[in-house]
Amino acid sequence: MRAAPTILHLDMDAFYASVEQASKPSLRGKAVIVGGLGPRGVVATASYEARRFGVHSAMPMGQARRLCPNGAYLIPRFTLYRQVSDIVMAMLRELSPLVEPLSLDEAFVDLEAGGVAFDSDSARATGERLRADIRAATGLSGSVGLAGSKMLAKVASEEAKPAGLLLIEPGTERELLAPMSVRTLPGVGPATGEHLRRAGITTVGELAEAGEDELVRMVGRAHGAGLYRMALGLDDRPVVAERDAKSVSVEDTFDVDLHDRVRIRGEVQRLADRCVQRLRGSGHSGRTIVLKVRRYDFSTLTRSETLRGPTDDPAVVREAAARLLEAVDTTGGVRLLGVGVTGLADYTQEDLFAQSSAAEAEAEAEAEAEAAEHEDDGAGGAGGAAEPEATVGGAGPSEGQERSAEPQEAPERRWTAGSDVRHVLYGPGWVQGSGVGRVTVRFEQPGSEPGRVRTFRVDDPDLAPSDPLPLVGDLS
Repeated sequence: MRAAPTILHLDMDAFYASVEQASKPSLRGKAVIVGGLGPRGVVATASYEARRFGVHSAMPMGQARRLCPNGAYLIPRFTLYRQVSDIVMAMLRELSPLVEPLSLDEAFVDLEAGGVAFDSDSARATGERLRADIRAATGLSGSVGLAGSKMLAKVASEEAKPAGLLLIEPGTERELLAPMSVRTLPGVGPATGEHLRRAGITTVGELAEAGEDELVRMVGRAHGAGLYRMALGLDDRPVVAERDAKSVSVEDTFDVDLHDRVRIRGEVQRLADRCVQRLRGSGHSGRTIVLKVRRYDFSTLTRSETLRGPTDDPAVVREAAARLLEAVDTTGGVRLLGVGVTGLADYTQEDLFAQSSAAEAEAEAEAEAEAAEHEDDGAGGAGGAAEPEATVGGAGPSEGQERSAEPQEAPERRWTAGSDVRHVLYGPGWVQGSGVGRVTVRFEQPGSEPGRVRTFRVDDPDLAPSDPLPLVGDLS
């Protein structure tokens, strides 16, 4: 614990939903829900207007629609969220070299290490200035907590929401924490909270009064001792500038359970390729391949295989995931699949035993092709090159070739609610909805007045997908 509140915690307010409201003027002040739009989608973020209806993060999208039927339901636009996050994180790094990002919209900052705050007054002034700078650069609001420890700074930012700042003066921690719910403390989830409630402990003050020995008896030594320290406001964890990723993974939830084993294998291969793309993008390789399968009855199975050395070879990851799938019973259907890589390293080990059989097969095929080429050369020397087989009725293509050459009907273009588009005549806009061969677009952009709505055929050649516009600045 520090003697001055120089640890700052920033948490952007309803980040995804706020970005959508800032970029879509017609949604300002309205209920916005961002997440998967399919029948098994989950809410990623809900605006404060939607939260009044009981909608919250991690809620099934179907339940959210029942609670808030008139809300705007949008797909996430992670490209834009990352762009905005980069702006915010750059501002934090101007304050201090010690910035610990927790997610796209949340981070700890050690203000003392940056020389910008040494006491309560300078810490408060820095926090207020940061909030104003974020608003000017992005048009968004963030909540700031300031305290002598990371735990208390996070509690303070949560209490300051939305768009506020709370500073916890050293020495007042226990008084502030005492009336709060035990769920306020990090690591106290629904299960632990319910266990404590049955024991008559619902507030942080009651947790502190219970004593360390009683808490150890109730929830175990490691968790009990940690809970007691947090209840007293004690937390000595430093702000760590680099938080190394422990794993890289991707997963998909399917609208309809998958039963076809061939389809399941294909999805696993596709997920393996996406996982490797993300792995390489982070500059890592990994040693342990993990397969996650959630079955029709919501039971979840996890299988893993550890290689001799770290790899970022997509063929190796695909094959390991396929082997893991063979050991999983998918009878009855699969609702979710995931592929991950753990045991990360920043190098790859070219281990002969870890090479894929696909690579071996490719080399074998090349050898066979080379041998065939030599055979052809020999035949040509003896009697000349073989004549191509003639087609009946002349030198034209065969009937089957004619059929394959016929133009295929283009698949119908898909327009997902919330995605960015641009029209040749009307300019930038976003998709409000689509169906029965039509797509409805609202033409507006950040900083404009709410725009007009127009409807087009889904195959209108003047309408095309577009990149998102910046929230503030040049919108051309």
